[in-house]
Amino acid sequence: MITDAQLYSLAVFLGSAAMLLIVFYHFLEVNAVEDELSSDLQSESQGVGATKPVVAVVGGAPGVEKR
Repeated sequence: MITDAQLYSLAVFLGSAAMLLIVFYHFLEVNAVEDELSSDLQSESQGVGATKPVVAVVGGAPGVEKR
């Protein structure tokens, strides 16, 4: 069986390793070189998930367009 002292040491080691990996990931993310989009991919709304919202009208309110 694993003793309390071994479990404590393992928890401290794994916690420290996780924190180091998180700091390393953020270091890489901050210093990453951003690639420019090619001209055929650029539009007025750039980026992943940057889309215009779809307006759904239930019941057809007067003076409101459906898209």
